[in-house]
Amino acid sequence: MELFLSMFTYPFMLRALFVGSLIALCAALLGVTLVLKRYSMIGDGLSHVGFGALAVASALGAAPLPVAIPVVVLAAFLLLRLSENSRIKGDAAVALVSTGALAIGVTVVSQTTGMNTDVYNYLFGSILSMSGEDVVLTTVIAVIVLILFILFYNRIFAVTFDETFAQATGTKAHLYNMLIALLTALVIVVGMRMMGSLLISSLVVFPAVTAMRLCKTFRSVIIASSVISVLCLQAGLTISYLYATPTGASIVLCNIVVFGIFYAASLLRERKTPA
Repeated sequence: MELFLSMFTYPFMLRALFVGSLIALCAALLGVTLVLKRYSMIGDGLSHVGFGALAVASALGAAPLPVAIPVVVLAAFLLLRLSENSRIKGDAAVALVSTGALAIGVTVVSQTTGMNTDVYNYLFGSILSMSGEDVVLTTVIAVIVLILFILFYNRIFAVTFDETFAQATGTKAHLYNMLIALLTALVIVVGMRMMGSLLISSLVVFPAVTAMRLCKTFRSVIIASSVISVLCLQAGLTISYLYATPTGASIVLCNIVVFGIFYAASLLRERKTPA
């Protein structure tokens, strides 16, 4: 217990809990929409693009986040464009963009700084890598994402479930798809500092898929996904601190355990429900 309480005496742990909870909340909200629209892999693709941008910024000696954010936003719009209007559809478009960006990042790293601590943190995440400026920027972006999601909740709901009907009723579906892509790109970039480019997409997918095992309405899935995401992140951070395990991996493992519990509960409920 003393070891657990001592965790809150370190400023970097308090920063990680606060910022991480905001990131987890934003990722969970967007994750429900992305999973339902079958865009869940876009998070994985954007994280690879983010690694490429961060690697280039590191090689140039520039600030990572200001460089990565516009690059990943442009990549999100490109993926959306390819998925909607190109012969290269869905997962193929994500694979092309993500592997290309990852290759660029690895090449730049190998020719410049090499596999140093910063690059390792970009790949796997580190709560120690977040500076005071990162905390401020992440907080501002997270608040903007939450405000925009709440303001356009009804439109996002309409576009998620029936895009054709939404267009017929006058909703500019393409505009709101771009908004979803923009918000996802922002969350992916700021979340990479803690989770790493290889694991950040798990914050988008796992809570949404877990909540859908038991919840059946959009609102209930949104609420359950948000709670699951925040609690798993906080549990993962605590485990990481107590047992010196990698932060991102600990959070993902917590999500896997909760998914297993929800999956088992859904099977039990199906058995008890009369045919």
